[in-house]
Amino acid sequence: MARWSPAVEDEHALKAVELFGNPTEREVRLPSRPESAATARRLAQVVSLRQWKLGPKVTEDAVLLVSELVGNAVRHTGARVFGLRMTRRPGWIRVEVRDPSRGLPCLMPVQETDISGRGLFLVDKLSDRWGVDLLPRGKTTWFEMRVTDR
Repeated sequence: MARWSPAVEDEHALKAVELFGNPTEREVRLPSRPESAATARRLAQVVSLRQWKLGPKVTEDAVLLVSELVGNAVRHTGARVFGLRMTRRPGWIRVEVRDPSRGLPCLMPVQETDISGRGLFLVDKLSDRWGVDLLPRGKTTWFEMRVTDR
């Protein structure tokens, strides 16, 4: 069996959009469980490749960062559900993960031997900018990446 790659669309990715909705049209709400990271990755994959027609490298980075933000929401917020939203404007993509916790994520120093705690480090390295917007109930953690428009 071939290894799954974010740059190659699969039938599971299309099924995720059918089941959960398109995160470019509205916020998609997913259960706060570890397996939701795979669903969020697949949603990001379909949007990046099929809808936005981004290249394999940008798609791969975006999918990885979606996974990191979702992993943080699942592990650290105690939420029952979280929301995923993806938007695009000329030259930029933006991905948002909303959860009901007002606890702020923190960028920790990372050692080569660390096997966890790399999520925000990766977001910081691979995105062009990222941040957290506090909401009356919860927060939105987001990243933006520059993209070339075709």
